[in-house]
Amino acid sequence: MKIGVIGAGSMGAGIAQVAATAGHEVYVFDSNAAALERAQANLLATLNKLAEKGKIDDPTAKAIFGRSFFMNDMAAFGETGLVIEAIVEDLAVKKAVFKQVEGIVSADCILATNTSSLSVAAIASACQQPGRVVGIHFFNPAPLMQLVEVVPAVQTSHEIAKQAKLLIESWGKLVVMAKDTPGFIVNRVARPYYGEALRILEEGIADIATIDWAMTTLGGFRMGPFTLMDFIGNDINYTVTETVFQSFFYDPRYKPSFTQKRLSEAGWLGKKTGRGYYDYAEGAENPIAQQNKELGEVVFARILMMLINEAADALYWRIASRDDIDLAMTKGVNYPKGLLHWADEIGIENCVHMLDALHTEYLEDRYRCSPLLRKMARTKQTFYGKQG
Repeated sequence: MKIGVIGAGSMGAGIAQVAATAGHEVYVFDSNAAALERAQANLLATLNKLAEKGKIDDPTAKAIFGRSFFMNDMAAFGETGLVIEAIVEDLAVKKAVFKQVEGIVSADCILATNTSSLSVAAIASACQQPGRVVGIHFFNPAPLMQLVEVVPAVQTSHEIAKQAKLLIESWGKLVVMAKDTPGFIVNRVARPYYGEALRILEEGIADIATIDWAMTTLGGFRMGPFTLMDFIGNDINYTVTETVFQSFFYDPRYKPSFTQKRLSEAGWLGKKTGRGYYDYAEGAENPIAQQNKELGEVVFARILMMLINEAADALYWRIASRDDIDLAMTKGVNYPKGLLHWADEIGIENCVHMLDALHTEYLEDRYRCSPLLRKMARTKQTFYGKQG
């Protein structure tokens, strides 16, 4: 099968590399000639580096590059079996592109969007055959990240969703199925990692370094929330939070932070601009964590409870299966444990107690306990088997 990719940015180029490595001829389209040249040069450099390190041999590197075509004309999409769009997160632009592509591809070609935050159903509505449109959400960098979320829209045919899942699995990826709701699994369930950390900071309970220390040293997370936001980019992270907040009809659980908004407005976007929550200039002095274990445990427990609550609610609302939710969070954002497994370890009743304590303290809907957790506590159930 020949594969088409729309967009030669880092995500589109990464997806193209994955498909070409899996043995497909891949046609990458972008209207920006400079982006195409850059993507082609980067792919060659990446393959050469992999060959130098012994990850692949020279003939394999040459073969992958030889199967990758970069073009400013979509005509080649006429022979593709799958086209994946990886362009700007703008619904109007995506709908226009899908409408255009549908006029070029064959009747049985699958059309996929790599959107991370937009409605797949809305994108599919631009097509004459919306049943062949599906969300296939890779994580950046696509060649390295194992997880892919496959997201059928309400219009997507069962067969198309099944074909998409099997194809992406054949590329060596771990596929989870998610309902077409804001943020899908990962970007929805992960929101409290950033949002609650910002809330704790704004309340003056702990500073950025102490919060990051608590989550890494005590919690086992690879990166603290502020380090991670600086890595992602405060502009990107804020926009995703704002999009999810609006898409959930302004549910206070996803409320964005003024702190992050102001950093974005100031151009303090993180590592890419040299300044974010931390200062990345050479010789810059950054805050040092207090390393107060008692305070750290409070910070860690509060953020973890909000993450567990979000994961439980995703299961309650049938966004995804229990196993796919835990798999998504361990493989998509490298959490040390699946959140539902973690809830079992802590004890469901303990989770409910901690969430209720927060709700009693703040009297905000933000801290409402998931009905699923409350029911499980009452009936002595666990996510991975019934108690005694």
